[in-house]
Amino acid sequence: MHYDTPLTIALSKGRIYRQTLPLLAQAGIEPADDPETSRKLILDTNLPGVKLVVIRAADVPTYVEYGAADLGVAGRDVLMEHPGDGLYEPLDLRIARCRMMVAGLPGSEHPRDTRLRIATKYVRSARRHFARKGRQVEIIKLYGSMELAPIVGLADLIVDLVESGGTLRANGLVAFETIAEISSRLVVNKASWKMKHPDIMRMLDALRGAVARNEED
Repeated sequence: MHYDTPLTIALSKGRIYRQTLPLLAQAGIEPADDPETSRKLILDTNLPGVKLVVIRAADVPTYVEYGAADLGVAGRDVLMEHPGDGLYEPLDLRIARCRMMVAGLPGSEHPRDTRLRIATKYVRSARRHFARKGRQVEIIKLYGSMELAPIVGLADLIVDLVESGGTLRANGLVAFETIAEISSRLVVNKASWKMKHPDIMRMLDALRGAVARNEED
């Protein structure tokens, strides 16, 4: 596949990157270096005009919104926390699936007049969820080991991503409700969508076909 204009794609290391690679291959794009072993932050590909930038998952929407990357792959959890609106979200890639859930110790549901303490790194999503339910909450922002918060009494509940539920069970926690189904999405800079539309549509069509084939397998 050939692209007529230079394209920069923002990706993050780990699960999303690994699951994005086969989809990009369907669009004719293969990295020249492995980001897990390379120290480069900008990776060349088999196509001279196409580059991959490897950044933190939470930074992907920002790089795309401000035009440092034309496209990117970001989890819906990250997009739900992103305050800007300077990007398009044309395709659900149906990879890195999990759920954003409310969890806690068994029996830790509280009466409605109790102000809950919620530990999470998903502050905006948690605040919106409990506001819709009419619950007054105090949000405690944490960056990791979320399951520890209810056990040591730091918080009543947590809002976190759950894939199999094994980590919750191992720590004596249970999931109470789902806030959102999470998967990774292709995001596109609004200016790039207009200025590089033929190439972006070519890539989008190839990715859409790859996603459809994955769903059939």
